[in-house]
Amino acid sequence: MSRKLIKTHHNLEVYQLAFGAAMQIFVESKQFPVEERYSLTDQIRRSSRSVCANLAEAWRKRRYEAAFIAKLSDSEAEAAETQTWLEFAVKCNYLTPETARALYRTYNQILGALVNMINNPSNWLLPSSKQR
Repeated sequence: MSRKLIKTHHNLEVYQLAFGAAMQIFVESKQFPVEERYSLTDQIRRSSRSVCANLAEAWRKRRYEAAFIAKLSDSEAEAAETQTWLEFAVKCNYLTPETARALYRTYNQILGALVNMINNPSNWLLPSSKQR
């Protein structure tokens, strides 16, 4: 089995998964009450999108292990935050438990992939800039 060449963060399966989940959250959150516009709706959209944004930043910082891991950790935190907002959305009856459960499982996959990247950064880092 050959490994697909990853040229940009868009090629990362975890990025694609996170982007798809963020878009689903965007669509689902359109149904949230208007009084939630500047609280739950805004928060869940921001955190879900931030998973992708931090992944993109991590990808560009692969030259430096500590910076790469830091951005992946930020992405991990945003994914966990999104799961918390999903729980609130269910308790407030804005999302069905089934919809939230499916999204929560997706974020568990995302978290697993991020932790794997954090624990194995050498698989992703660029060659050292010291090698000229």
